[in-house]
Amino acid sequence: MKIGIILGSTRPGRKVETVGRWVLDVASRRTDATFEVVDLCDFHLPVLDEETPPTWGNYQADHTKEWAAAIDRFDGFVFVTPEYNRSMTGALKNAIDYLYKEWNNKAAGFVSYGFSGGGVRAVEQLRQVMGELQIADVRTQVSLSLVTDFVDYQVCVPAEHHEANLVEMLDQLVAWSRALRSVVAAA
Repeated sequence: MKIGIILGSTRPGRKVETVGRWVLDVASRRTDATFEVVDLCDFHLPVLDEETPPTWGNYQADHTKEWAAAIDRFDGFVFVTPEYNRSMTGALKNAIDYLYKEWNNKAAGFVSYGFSGGGVRAVEQLRQVMGELQIADVRTQVSLSLVTDFVDYQVCVPAEHHEANLVEMLDQLVAWSRALRSVVAAA
């Protein structure tokens, strides 16, 4: 079972790396799946530049093929995202929009952060997108506050109760990812 932890920001000075490290640290204690960070910065995706819809799977650009191969090998995903203007980041939405079948019949969980509401509105938007991509998103999510769960708004040091939430979300994510493997195989 392979779960990708997708870092959903490419902004200079981003906090997503420190949140992603925390998620990976907690997830790495598990024995029921392996976890790997997938950093959008590593893929250099321009604004969607494929001529055909991703549902056709007719990728032409090398960066799209590389991104598709990276995503296709996972059974599930943890999307780590800040909230920008009451939504997910443009970079994350763009990266999601590049692909289709690589996302299908897999599971997703969410870790968000922000000033007001801990990024919950970004997750609300992501949940709508997940349905269109045939991704089963799990109920439990982790919402971190830049005010109370970060040192100087920079380093993620979540309150103790967030780890229990993260473990619960990962339990759900691994269970759904395992269950959906048979659907992926049949497709």
